[in-house]
Parts: sequence; structure tokens; C-alpha cells
Amino acid sequence: MAFSTTAHETMQDISKNPVSTEMTPTSDLDFELPATWTEHKEKILLGPYDYLVSYPGKDIRKQLIAAFNIWLSVPAPVLSTISSVVAQLHTASLLVDDVEDNSILRRGVPVAHSIFGVAQTINTANYVYFLALQELAKLENTACLSIYTEELLNLHRGQGMELHWRDSLTCPTKEDYLEMVSNKTGGLFRLAVKLMQTLSPSCDADYVPLVNTIGLIFQIRDDYINLQSSQYQSAKGFCEDLTEGKFSFPIIHSIRSDPENMQLINILKQRTELEEVKKYAVEYMEKRTGSFEYTRGVLRELDQRARKMVQEHGGNEMLMGILDMMKVPEER
Repeated sequence: MAFSTTAHETMQDISKNPVSTEMTPTSDLDFELPATWTEHKEKILLGPYDYLVSYPGKDIRKQLIAAFNIWLSVPAPVLSTISSVVAQLHTASLLVDDVEDNSILRRGVPVAHSIFGVAQTINTANYVYFLALQELAKLENTACLSIYTEELLNLHRGQGMELHWRDSLTCPTKEDYLEMVSNKTGGLFRLAVKLMQTLSPSCDADYVPLVNTIGLIFQIRDDYINLQSSQYQSAKGFCEDLTEGKFSFPIIHSIRSDPENMQLINILKQRTELEEVKKYAVEYMEKRTGSFEYTRGVLRELDQRARKMVQEHGGNEMLMGILDMMKVPEER
């Protein structure tokens, strides 16, 4: 059977131009076609990515890059590449996260895979990982490629453990949780700073411990506001972590504070969407195990550590402003 080479022919077009029966099975095929990848095809492939980008978040990663560059003085063109790579990886990882978490909303709108489908969304996310790598490779620095590989491995290790805990209903220790956060959330923060340190003309300090601390603050704060913030709930849904069955920081503390009480872990098992059940779980964590107060205390301690490290590096008003922004209210 022979095939037409026209990309968008309809059946009517084909009937007007039948293939000669005298041709050999492959005589109408050009096996040495020029590259035909077009802007239109690229747009199709990037559909889920472009959709999510059109609803921007707070872009704290870009702010952190700008803040650390006060110390590192990376040239503007190189810094632009680093910012672009990190932004692409972050958005691609969100596309995958929403599929794996069976999320409904992201930034207040339907998740990409509910519009484009799961298969296309996953393919797009994977494609963007390689677009980012391609862009980074243009800097022609092998150390940067090693950093990229290391932190992408860390990101998937962290995500993999979080999924394992959720799907096996295994409550991790706080230490395991902190390792997961360092791998998953801290990975892209660390990627940016490591790339900047590598490409800086004047790097005389290691800022990785500081950025690791900021990564912990960011994720624990995110876990906290998921269960406490009405603004967050309007963007992602009411107490979404409970519906996902996610072992977040306050939930881990609550379960391990009273391991004989199986109510909370069974609520996670149900993946409930019932608001009254989720309100009960939040009240249990707040009044029975004091998990939100404990979480606020941990965030205060991490904030103090981060501020001390900033001062030890000579001070940085922009970073201090970011830490101010990440503070949570002392009481609900």
C-alpha cells in the first residue's frame, strides 16, 4: 500500500489524486526529506506548557536568582539563560505533579491535563525538560550539565518518595520528609544557585546551605497554607493535600504525635472531597495535636537560621525581603 506525502490532505483530496497502481510500494516516498519541524508543530507540542505559563505564579525562583546575583554578579545574558532554564523546569514539573496528584486546579484554573489530556501533558513536560537542557548546553560548560543532571535526579527522587508514601499509606519520619523536600523542592532552587556559582566571575562563598534552608521554608510554608489559607484554597481547592492523601509536614507531625489515633491517616486513605470531613481533620490537627503551632515554630526557627546566614554572607536586602514575604501569621 502506498501513502500520500501531503501532510494535511483530506480524503476528498486523495480521491482526486489517486496513487498510480503502476508505482512500486515505496516509489512515492521520499526517504531523504528535509527537516519539516515547524513553528505550528512546536506550538501544538507546547500547548499544555503554554497554557500553564499564561497563568503565572509569583515566580519566587526568579526573585531568588536576582537576589543571589547581588553577591554573584553573573553577566546578564548568562543569568537570563539560567532564569529561563529554571522557569522551564519548574513549569514542566508542575504539569507532571498535577497529573500524579490528580489535581483539579492550578493557579485558580483547571489543570493542563484536564484540557489537553494526560498523555499529551506528560509528553510536553518531558519535551520541555530537554528544551531546557538544550538551552543550557549553549553555555558550553560541562559542569553546568553535570549540575543539571544531578538536580533533575534529585527532583525525581524526591517526587518518587512522596508518591510512594501516599500510595502505600506510609507516614514518613520528619527526617525522611526533610530529605524529600531537599530533593524535590530544594532541587530547582539549588540548581539555580549552583549554576550561578559555577558561572560567576567572582564567587568566593558557598551559598548552597542557605538556599537549602530557603527551600525547606518554602515547602513547609506551602504545606501549612494548603491547610490554613483561604487564598490558597481558592487557587488549588479546599485543603487539597487531604484529598490527595499527601503526607505534608503538619499531617506527619499530627499522625506521629498520636500514633494510636488512626482517624487522620484513615481520612488520608479515603482521599475525601467532603468539606466537613476535611474541616474535622484540620480541627483535629489544630486542637488535638497542635500541629499548626508546631509548624509555625519550625518556620520561625528556619527563618532565623536563614537570616543569620544572609548576614554572615554580608547582608542582602532583597533576600531579606523574600524571607519577609514567606513569613506566615503567628495565629490562624
